[in-house]
Amino acid sequence: MTTFRIGEAAELMGVSSDTLRRWVDAGRLAAVRDEHGHRLIEGVELAAFARAQAAEPDERSDTSSARNRLRGIVTAVVKDTVMAQVDIQAGPFRLVSLMSREAVDELELQVGSVAVAVVKSTTVVVERSGASRGRHG
Repeated sequence: MTTFRIGEAAELMGVSSDTLRRWVDAGRLAAVRDEHGHRLIEGVELAAFARAQAAEPDERSDTSSARNRLRGIVTAVVKDTVMAQVDIQAGPFRLVSLMSREAVDELELQVGSVAVAVVKSTTVVVERSGASRGRHG
């Protein structure tokens, strides 16, 4: 299971660590403490929260910070025998990629994992983040 520290989760959500701590303190996002007292958020929980946040428009919705490479959290993976759909939430932006099931399996993409969407024209290529700081349990 992938878990994230507050700072990592904040970066994936496109907010400050203080904002993420306030969300946890207010009970909007679940967190547990590790043996050192650091708060950790499960990847699946963060993915669900990111999906809910994406449905809530805010003042940033009319601006664009699009880049060619967008790092985010996988919020959904739907696979059939040949193809797959992968949804990524990168800050306030939802990206959807259609790719082979084989690619999804090779990249080990699953809800809660970190991925990078590489955008070129109308094609979205998804890479598993090599610099993923999420912890696997």
